[in-house]
Amino acid sequence: MTIKYDVVVVGGGHAGCEAACAAANMGAKTLLVTMDMNKIAQMSCNPAIGGIAKGQIVREIDALGGQTAIVTDDTSIQFRMLNVGKGPAVWSPRAQCDRGKFIWRWRETLDNTPNLDIWQDQACELLTDNKTVTGISTIWGAEIQARAVVITAGTFLNGLLHIGRKKIPGGRIAEPAATGLTESIKKYGIRTARMKTGTPVRIDKRSVDFSLMEEQPGETHPYRFSYAIESAKSKLPQLPCWTVNTNSNVHDILRSGLKDSPLYNGQIQSIGPRYCPSIETKLVTFTDREQHPLFLEPEGTNTNEMYLNGFSSSLPMDIQIEALKQIPAFSKLKVYRPGYAIEYDFFDPTQLKHTLESKIIDGLFFAGQVNGTTGYEEAAGQGLVAGVNAAMKCSADSTFVMHRDESYIGVLIDDLVTKGVDEPYRMFTSRAEYRILLRQDNADRRLTEKAYNMGLATSKRYNWWKEKEKAIDEIELFCKNKLIKAKDINSTLENLGTSPLQFSVKLEDLVARPQLNINTLANVIPELKAIIEKPENRKEEIAEAAEIRIKYRGYIEREIIAAEKMHRLENIKIKGHFKYDYLQSLSTEARQKLTKIDPETLAQASRIPGVSPSDINVLLVLMGR
Repeated sequence: MTIKYDVVVVGGGHAGCEAACAAANMGAKTLLVTMDMNKIAQMSCNPAIGGIAKGQIVREIDALGGQTAIVTDDTSIQFRMLNVGKGPAVWSPRAQCDRGKFIWRWRETLDNTPNLDIWQDQACELLTDNKTVTGISTIWGAEIQARAVVITAGTFLNGLLHIGRKKIPGGRIAEPAATGLTESIKKYGIRTARMKTGTPVRIDKRSVDFSLMEEQPGETHPYRFSYAIESAKSKLPQLPCWTVNTNSNVHDILRSGLKDSPLYNGQIQSIGPRYCPSIETKLVTFTDREQHPLFLEPEGTNTNEMYLNGFSSSLPMDIQIEALKQIPAFSKLKVYRPGYAIEYDFFDPTQLKHTLESKIIDGLFFAGQVNGTTGYEEAAGQGLVAGVNAAMKCSADSTFVMHRDESYIGVLIDDLVTKGVDEPYRMFTSRAEYRILLRQDNADRRLTEKAYNMGLATSKRYNWWKEKEKAIDEIELFCKNKLIKAKDINSTLENLGTSPLQFSVKLEDLVARPQLNINTLANVIPELKAIIEKPENRKEEIAEAAEIRIKYRGYIEREIIAAEKMHRLENIKIKGHFKYDYLQSLSTEARQKLTKIDPETLAQASRIPGVSPSDINVLLVLMGR
């Protein structure tokens, strides 16, 4: 049987779902191929979305017209804004979700997306003609012809599960691995390697003594992920998480099992995540630590299953369970399943363009963990970019590339294609040199108009952003022009613990003070309160955005200047201009790295590890000639 589409997306995880929706919303006739339609956007590990830097990515996806934020808001059972004690550049939203409802909400989204079909099957071979994609074939004998193919297979490519000395092929627990596809891609010269990740034990909450744990409630502030005006705070019950610590007895039992740990007995040879280590790795790395924090998190509103964050492990199951029973709250512990590790194939991302299209096979795109990343959010962001570019491949000569100064997604993709990966890549705010510009509060300002102009964001989304922008500007303008007299405000300032005025100042000078915020001042300045209350929707979001712009204006303006300087190098195209092997004025390492990466611009070249500023100066001189 032969089926024809514009775009085929292989894999129904977070990258695949965003890729399929984006391509279909761009007008491409799209097919999503997944092994199990009942596990669309499965949260293989923690049922949570967002976190440090990851929350910013989700808001960027939403600003671009993606769906992850809306699905998260509908299925959230706890919301927290992380890092609120620090500057707004690192504020990061995070939501715990109902795992089952998240899947079905995503399934509903896919089912109601025009131009999008779903096919339950397993891709086993990439089809090409003269290194140009023509489609895929499946294990059930279907041939699906396409002008662009997006591979988002997650951990399924030759996946191998480990618990102690036991190992079983699989892409997730109780799900088969995908074989054949890696080999059909690798034969074209696309480099592959292996990575490893893991997941913790799942606990029956009926066996837990919560009185011996510390409760961790969510926010009462009406935060949400999506900027869409129709997005509402979750109607699901809001549930707490819980914290507890390991102890020396736990550690002793875990150490006794290290001889059977696949991480330390030679069974696993692949690269594991540095920033989300297993509990056995923590013991070996931090030998002087007497305890490690664990976080018990609900999997949903109608289940007893709970997720033990911080206890990722592939130790033998009896060791895992016996060790946890040494924690008083878990003395009567019952589990649904132990933690396990998984090894899987990934493809070298330095062989990709910034569009996530292969440099080797025309029309082939990669997104998600197959590019060496970890995390639902990183996968979804890549999926959206790959889906948009796959659709553009079918209908136009244009491409969609995100830059480092406009999005965390741009930072992510540039890091992948420029530097490659030597461990599973996870996004952090520290990876972004322009993080003051890339705040979670301004993703719609950075990206919605761009998404609307290329047909990805709806007019409804765009019009709401324009209304919001107008409301923010009105607050800023009022604060800039409103004169505040000392006699009218000094008693309030003293009560709030900040120094009184010696003379009249503009309201923006008061908003800029760290001890004050715009809502506190609105309570004593009626005109300000009236302006803040004017928007009928999302007034808290609008007031917060205006306050951040006022408080951090100097830092923001300074970073804009730095970004503009880098753009000058971004505008110098060098791809195809040099045969680096012949440039003896470059260092040997620079010649090797530049030949391997073949950067598009001088700015990208400057970010390649091993390419020094003097090497960049050499290229500048040669470009001048």
